[in-house]
Amino acid sequence: MRKQGTIYIVPHRRRRESKTDYRQRLGLLRSGKNRLVIRRSVNNIVCQIVQYGKKGDKTITTADSKQLKKFGWKASNGNLPAAYLTGYLCGLKAKAAKANDAILDMGLHDSVKGSRVYACLKGAIDAGISIPHSEEILPPEDRFTGKHVEKYASELKKSNPEKYKRQFSALLKSKIEPESLSKHFSEVKAKLKA
Repeated sequence: MRKQGTIYIVPHRRRRESKTDYRQRLGLLRSGKNRLVIRRSVNNIVCQIVQYGKKGDKTITTADSKQLKKFGWKASNGNLPAAYLTGYLCGLKAKAAKANDAILDMGLHDSVKGSRVYACLKGAIDAGISIPHSEEILPPEDRFTGKHVEKYASELKKSNPEKYKRQFSALLKSKIEPESLSKHFSEVKAKLKA
């Protein structure tokens, strides 16, 4: 609460609960553009194109990393490649709905260069959505395609086979070699395009 004279002003409930930054939201709404809303959890990424309306926001399209399973994705839903593919899927759906431009709404997530939020943004941009951004914040291609995982997996397999089996047990159970994750990524991306 902040004191104004002798009157105490209680912030809005969503601000008190650290769910909404109203100043940031007002700035996004004043732009008049659709918002690319990205929310993440440990094992999931949700990407939406949202349009402001006086009676409430209207969701034009939604993509969830869990939907990638329909296209054959067998790896984790919470990693950089899954974030990129989710953004790509959302971008393709937005193009089909004639929503060709947007601005990024990352909510209360911290802005971390190369993070999953920016991998999702990169996916939407590659799908053809025009979104203002700086190239410096986007993850490099070897990160969102999974090549960094391949390199680490091949080194670990040689140096510590037990740790390799433990660390990549989920991928191995799904019958995906960690050393071929970028190939799997490319196959799923091709299915999304089709």
